[in-house]
Amino acid sequence: MKETSGLSDIAALLRQSDFFSRLLDDDLFWLASKSELASYPAGSALFRTGDKAQRFFILRSGTVAASRVDASGHVEEMARFEEGDVVGDFDFSRGAMYDAEADCAEDCEILVFPRRGETMDDLARERPDISARILLRSVAMISSRVRSTQALISDNAPWVRELRRQMYTDASTGLWSRSFLDDELHRSLEAPAAIVLFKPDRFKELCDTWGHGAGDVAMESIAAILKDEARSIRKAWAIRLRSNETAIVASACGPSHALALAKRVQASYAGIDLGAVTGDSAFRLSASIAVASWPEDGKDFKALVEQAYGLLLRAWKDGGARVYRLSDDVRSRIAPEARHGSPEARHGSPEARR
Repeated sequence: MKETSGLSDIAALLRQSDFFSRLLDDDLFWLASKSELASYPAGSALFRTGDKAQRFFILRSGTVAASRVDASGHVEEMARFEEGDVVGDFDFSRGAMYDAEADCAEDCEILVFPRRGETMDDLARERPDISARILLRSVAMISSRVRSTQALISDNAPWVRELRRQMYTDASTGLWSRSFLDDELHRSLEAPAAIVLFKPDRFKELCDTWGHGAGDVAMESIAAILKDEARSIRKAWAIRLRSNETAIVASACGPSHALALAKRVQASYAGIDLGAVTGDSAFRLSASIAVASWPEDGKDFKALVEQAYGLLLRAWKDGGARVYRLSDDVRSRIAPEARHGSPEARHGSPEARR
């Protein structure tokens, strides 16, 4: 087995697993450092029946055959895994014994997590926060598989509700997670619903100048603003999408109310006091915002979120400190810079501020 590891390659492969697909980049690269990308010659065994499932595998290239020996001693091939497939993840998520064997049907390049010589116990001791998030994803995976086989679990049982809450909460901010947005939220929406996405401008400048601790303080303030706003609405959810990108989804909230919501949050961003981490600096955050209405702007909720996200990035790249609405022409905006001067004039070009 020849090692061919590279963190960027490993991180990209890790995202193919349900365990890691929604983790933040910093978490993912740490996990990549605890994995290995290696070459396996044809005939190599990944695991045998009865082995403890202490790791799982993602195929970068090649083919792996999974087989089982029946009572008569006959070897029966159960499945073939090809490029991009994940092998052994369900047994790993349960901490079970493998109930089959897996062998390389040809020369393969395979990602192994965790790398040989390390266990999840080792990783948990070093980074309990990341390990806890992986554990919750394991529970989510098991739950999904159980639902797919129509297991009879009461959704109203208190322990199920608590487990779901933990599964779908971002640990560092207390906001709902992207998983909740993707998996559950659309079932609770009453039309019309507002999808309002936020991205702070100058966030990289904040972290580069005063450290990542300053970014953490800013995210705490942003989370508090979004939670307060969501609580003030009859039925709304404050969500962390990824890194510093967040959202509020409000049920029974029409376009005009969605725009008013966006403006309130925009004003709250500008009022965030970062003096405790920036000293006497007059540094202030502003917000790039995208607003969409479901189902008016699109009936497919998930697709609409992606459209709104693209619009959010456009608002940010266009200089920030502005609100774009999906229902308008892609470049129409409600521009606070018309009242206060352009963000470029205040803070320099977007490129200089990132």
